Amino acid sequence: MTPGKSPATGHARFQLDEVIHAPVRFSIVAALATVDESDFATVRDAIEVSDSVLSKQASALETAGYVKIRKGYVGKRPRTWLSLTSRGRTAYAQHLTALRAIAGG
Repeated sequence: MTPGKSPATGHARFQLDEVIHAPVRFSIVAALATVDESDFATVRDAIEVSDSVLSKQASALETAGYVKIRKGYVGKRPRTWLSLTSRGRTAYAQHLTALRAIAGG
């Protein structure tokens, strides 16, 4: 950062969310932004990662308060669902705004 400039008035990159910025986490948040909730397998297939990668990155997003992970059963089969929290939706919107500002100028 340039001396004397605060992140709020500096380059848009200072507004990027470090939690969301990682490519897999960004992909998870983007996939969840268009739905209320999605099952684990659907997200995994949509962003083309392994179960273990999705599990680790979804847990990181949950720790940040951006994703809610819900576990349950369909019949006798265990299932996991993911959804963005309101905090996650806000962070994603702000991150996109910063990316657009960077790309535009």
